[in-house]
Amino acid sequence: MGSRIVVAGVASLAVHLAVDGFPVGYAPVSAPAWIDAGLGGAGAQIAAVLRHLGDDVDLCSIVGSDVPGELVRTHLRAAGLDGSGVIEGPGSSQTVVLVAPDGARMVYPYLSVVNAVGYPEDRFVRALAGADLAVLTNVEFVRELLPAAVREGVPVAVDVNVIADVHEAYHQPWLEVADIIFCSGERLPCPAPEWVAEVLTRYPGATMAAVGCGARGSVLGLRDGRLVTAAAVAPLGVRNTSGAGDSLFAAFLHSWLATGNPVEALGDAVVFAGWRVGHRRPTSALLSGSELARLRLRHPVRVSVGWWDQGG
Repeated sequence: MGSRIVVAGVASLAVHLAVDGFPVGYAPVSAPAWIDAGLGGAGAQIAAVLRHLGDDVDLCSIVGSDVPGELVRTHLRAAGLDGSGVIEGPGSSQTVVLVAPDGARMVYPYLSVVNAVGYPEDRFVRALAGADLAVLTNVEFVRELLPAAVREGVPVAVDVNVIADVHEAYHQPWLEVADIIFCSGERLPCPAPEWVAEVLTRYPGATMAAVGCGARGSVLGLRDGRLVTAAAVAPLGVRNTSGAGDSLFAAFLHSWLATGNPVEALGDAVVFAGWRVGHRRPTSALLSGSELARLRLRHPVRVSVGWWDQGG
């Protein structure tokens, strides 16, 4: 039996489009090598990964009755995620992802239409009943739900993505209530271990903080002072790094809740994220818990443990 998890965030129609490289040169017409469309958005992606790994997931999101929304609903139903937490809004979010041959990506999320909607707190509170964890993505309409998660006493996990300043005003409400903090290393002003130390010092309520560093692996700091470093693996090579952070985050949460072992959970997460970026459209690539365990056996992860607080 998996964990009971509530995920609040965007479910969007995502179009992945091949480009020759970055920066993208201008041309009046340019035929891509490939194009693909499917379910996107951090909320939907995290929820889909968790559900496929075996957790009981409620998605709280906003989807319109427009054509993109109908496609999103179709994908959510197929994933078992179109529950009572998905409410109707005036329109649906959409995303365009440019993908270079080396897997580098540039994401264009259109969120204004859902950010203009207030998600009903009572619907969110009902979803939280009996939950082991609330995953609260950093989209604007989730901001007003943060106090409810705290009042209900549900642990909170957040991924602040490409943050560059631990004091950045936009992210403060999420960081102040988070028990688990993840982010990308793409824009950090310092090495990942230093960032982890800064986050855990600045936010004493957090029990752990992690940074996804792409090909350089991942770093996880624990409240007891341990610093866990996991080297990257890419079982299928790298074709599209879109959603790598969501993959790392979701797989870590699943394994940590299942085992209580954050060191092993980071290894599972690195393998899952590394496998997923080997697909042209990684958002459609999912594994069950048993499949992930077998993949981990075939692709061992080099994990080392040190100290972020210099205490050991």
